Amino acid sequence: MDVKKFKEQLLEELYAPYKKCLQCPLGFLGRTQVVFGSGNANAGLMLIGEGPGRDEDLQGKPFVGRSGQLLTKLLDAVGISREEVYITNIVKCRPPNNRKPLPIEGRTCKNLLLFKQIKIIRPRVICTLGSTALEGLLDHPVKITAMRGKQILFENIPLIPTYHPAYILRNAQELKTLHADLAQAVALLTTHSGG
Repeated sequence: MDVKKFKEQLLEELYAPYKKCLQCPLGFLGRTQVVFGSGNANAGLMLIGEGPGRDEDLQGKPFVGRSGQLLTKLLDAVGISREEVYITNIVKCRPPNNRKPLPIEGRTCKNLLLFKQIKIIRPRVICTLGSTALEGLLDHPVKITAMRGKQILFENIPLIPTYHPAYILRNAQELKTLHADLAQAVALLTTHSGG
């Protein structure tokens, strides 16, 4: 069995017990389905957002709405296809009215799923999309305007924080910034072989 297939199997085994997850309040607040993530299980680049929105909740895949379409275009523009990366969120269930996940929701989901996803996929580079994703990983408040584009280490993995594509849809002047940050993350793939 090749590495990718092996990792796909490990992810499937990880997800199986949580398809109807009720471990945090989000399980009881009207989600349609759990949105675990999608993409290449052996990806060098892992993108982590905040949580599923309406379209994601209905389709069962992350970043499929307007911000997902923008993200797909930007990935293509920096030379990597969506199929090559793995995309997920801090929380896997849609918060009501797309509100920010509560700390208990983020903490529960990270410990049950996200940290294990990272261990299985073993990306060489992580890119967080928006302040909530970065706060979720680091476990403390951040100002994304101060942190974006600055490489930090998370579990010995280079991490590039950047803006969420939804923010860019409301602030088009920052499109070049998001593009540059994604380009930086992709460039790191060639310099950081992982291990």
